[in-house]
Amino acid sequence: MVPQDERGTRDEPGACALGGGKEDSAMPLSAGGDVPGAPGTRKDRTARTVPGDGAPGPASATEGDAAGAPGAGGVPGAGAPALVPAPTGGHDRDPWPGEADTRPPTASGLLPRQAETLLVIEGDPSGAASLPDLLHTEGEGGSRVRVRTARNLTEAARLLTDDVHCILLDLATGDLDVLREVLRMAPRQAVLVLTGEDDADRAAEAVRIGAQDQLFRHELDSRLLTRAIRCAVERKRADLAQRQLSESRLRAQENARLERGLLPTPLLDGSGLDFASRYRPGRSRALLGGDFYDTVRTADGTVHVVIGDVCGHGPDEAALGVELRIAWRALVFAGILGAELLGILQRVLEHERASDEIFATLCMVDIAPQETEATVWLAGHPAPVLANAEGGPRLLREDLAGPALGLLPQARWPHTRVRLGEEWSLLLYTDGLIEGRTGPAGERLGQDGMLGLVGRGVTEGRRGQEFLDGLVGDVCRLNGGEQSDDLAVLLLGRVPGRGTGDD
Repeated sequence: MVPQDERGTRDEPGACALGGGKEDSAMPLSAGGDVPGAPGTRKDRTARTVPGDGAPGPASATEGDAAGAPGAGGVPGAGAPALVPAPTGGHDRDPWPGEADTRPPTASGLLPRQAETLLVIEGDPSGAASLPDLLHTEGEGGSRVRVRTARNLTEAARLLTDDVHCILLDLATGDLDVLREVLRMAPRQAVLVLTGEDDADRAAEAVRIGAQDQLFRHELDSRLLTRAIRCAVERKRADLAQRQLSESRLRAQENARLERGLLPTPLLDGSGLDFASRYRPGRSRALLGGDFYDTVRTADGTVHVVIGDVCGHGPDEAALGVELRIAWRALVFAGILGAELLGILQRVLEHERASDEIFATLCMVDIAPQETEATVWLAGHPAPVLANAEGGPRLLREDLAGPALGLLPQARWPHTRVRLGEEWSLLLYTDGLIEGRTGPAGERLGQDGMLGLVGRGVTEGRRGQEFLDGLVGDVCRLNGGEQSDDLAVLLLGRVPGRGTGDD
């Protein structure tokens, strides 16, 4: 593709000169290994406009300039052929007389306008089109292109560095298998294919396989080729962005399905209790946080409830919360309850946590089969709120609380027995409900503020899910927006006269 008399440029240190003499004869494109006797591996060329009447001006090589390169007057030195751009006749001065950082950037921001890099893979250096001539001139928008030339895929792999933005593959002697190999080894670079006018079918097939565009040799000029390179790069970048977006959406959908499957399903068949819950993780675009809860009814008619909070808000804490919840459910169905259950959960936490600083608070409530009494265990967790016929909303006693799980190796957790009455409501929550702010002063809502909101909801006659939605809404309104902490709230209640499903 490139005439022999215009391929004389200095290469990078250690690289052989491409071209010169009879060694530049046409050579087939090889998909593997260097061609025996191939004279070189690399050319990096940049373009400068020609002053005034089109006489050769100062040459600029991006890499490997040495003694013997053209001087300020454009006179080649004695050491090597000069890099002299083809005349353009369209400019009478250097468009960028200052330093490189004063030259205008590209609109996309992806390519530096003064040095777009093209890797040409050509098996026939004596082809009809002379790419260096075309690209030594300034293209559309004043952009310039730096060219590297490879004669087989082995050379191309060595020259395919991160600064290569586009690959031009000559299909004159190669086939579509070569294109497939180029696409495999350059998944992030744009690819153009060059074919003859009578090879339109293969050119269209190349685009279908994955090339960004195809060009015919007889149509090539500087403006068309530069525009094709830049459009191909932008198209490739858009394709990569779309692919990443699609992959992110698929991962998000899969994560959502997994997280949704890990959320608890209350097992209260046979119970006469009302149950409602509200759960919101502090992490954005997540369904699970470090807070967890569950409730099940065992064969003897006892309703077991748990709510807990793993310190932290990341995915590791969310995973640990799920492990503790599943372990709790399995132990309850195995008949292990109370302090013994808490001890086993602490061992689970100690083995599964990422660091020794991780702990978890927890509250367990066992509601007797007659549903008028309960036993409560607290492990560093806020006390539940009880409302019944004996009085308005009030906190259960916290003086018998034990330490959070994971803090003390030989911890003990006492319990408290509570009379619920015939009609009652029991609210269990994590600290995400009470740690919000209450206005411009920045004071914490706290348990006292929460009790006030609960009392107002009871006075307004709210029940079940409506009560929880109103409570969480009031907390967020006082906070001035959603809180960053995880939040879990459970509400269990008994209506007089309903009885259990076993009656």
